[in-house]
Amino acid sequence: MKRFYKTVAVEAKDEGLAITLDGRPVRTPAKALLLVPRRPLADAIAGEWEAQGEEVRPTEMPLTAIACTAIDLVENDRSAAREELLSFAEHELLCYRAEEPDELVARQEQVWRPLLDWLEATHGTRLAVGSGLLELQQPAEALVALRGVLERYDALALTGLATAVRACGSLVVGLALAEQRLSAAEAFAASELEETFQIERWGEDPIAAERRDGIRRDLEAAARFFQALQT
Repeated sequence: MKRFYKTVAVEAKDEGLAITLDGRPVRTPAKALLLVPRRPLADAIAGEWEAQGEEVRPTEMPLTAIACTAIDLVENDRSAAREELLSFAEHELLCYRAEEPDELVARQEQVWRPLLDWLEATHGTRLAVGSGLLELQQPAEALVALRGVLERYDALALTGLATAVRACGSLVVGLALAEQRLSAAEAFAASELEETFQIERWGEDPIAAERRDGIRRDLEAAARFFQALQT
């Protein structure tokens, strides 16, 4: 759509910080006020609106999209968001190891083991690890502990985390990104480890490159979102 505003600002309200366009507050698709609790996040969202040219392109405003989703959908049903994220833990990417070749096996251990160790040290839960095609059954107590971790995330943080987890397919990598154990580039490298290994051997086709670019963009957006939310 055509850009319909000239000025963008951040305005303090009783409930939080609003982004205004020509003095009028931005609303979510469900017509709620777009309010966030911290100034760095409000400034980052306002920056997305300010950066638009003659056309307003929603795909270029990922932080706005995350905040709107949190307000319109996740705030009213945090339990559903938590259960979706826990489903990734039940089939945690980092727990499924290759049996061969030895170079890939070693690379997975080198990159993934420290993240599982971080999860245990930080959140007190250890996930089962296996190799081959058999499906792993994660310990019930581990999933309970992870549910407790997610219960400490508010709607905005849950939505940012979901953005990262859906992109990379790993709850552990998503948590490490959210809690600044990993950068966006490191999260991408960890989640795309096997694909990168195969590309090194056989090359990359355009479809795979486009998919990986999308993952990279989503992880970068999630990282910016969390940095602004936690500053």
